[in-house]
Amino acid sequence: MNWLHAFSAAVLSLLAFSASAQAPSDAQIAAIVVTANQVDIDAGKLALTKSAAKEVKDFAQLMITDHSGVNKAATELVTKLKVKPEENSTSSALKKGGEDTLERLKRLKGAQFDKAYVDNEVTYHQTVLDAIDKTLIPSAKNEELKSLLVKVRPAFAAHLEHAKHLQSSLKK
Repeated sequence: MNWLHAFSAAVLSLLAFSASAQAPSDAQIAAIVVTANQVDIDAGKLALTKSAAKEVKDFAQLMITDHSGVNKAATELVTKLKVKPEENSTSSALKKGGEDTLERLKRLKGAQFDKAYVDNEVTYHQTVLDAIDKTLIPSAKNEELKSLLVKVRPAFAAHLEHAKHLQSSLKK
């Protein structure tokens, strides 16, 4: 199994709650959201230092900016609601998957790095979108939390389309 498939399996843990009888609590959703965004921020920061292509660096900067903004909004909301993000198996698996991906990406250079980073971004954003739609939004009890998830969803969809566009341009 290659590393991208291994990472995909870790990211699929985002959907683990949907298969179980117990939906994630708002505190668990908060931890998942913050962790998922941080994973992409960290990958973007690495891409800024390792990428050979301007368009990949531009995309990485966009990921850092947008995902930092979502984390800021999520942190402000949970502070307002007095909800402490609760670590859970999904947030832990995301963190571990992100760390493993960074270690693998660090070993690559130039065009190999760019391809691996962008392939990861396509897989990651698709999986996060699936989790938002199938697990996080339906499970959120607090309307403000649910509203935040609904509000940020279009950005994740746009990131996915941008990453797919980059993926096809890198193949040329």
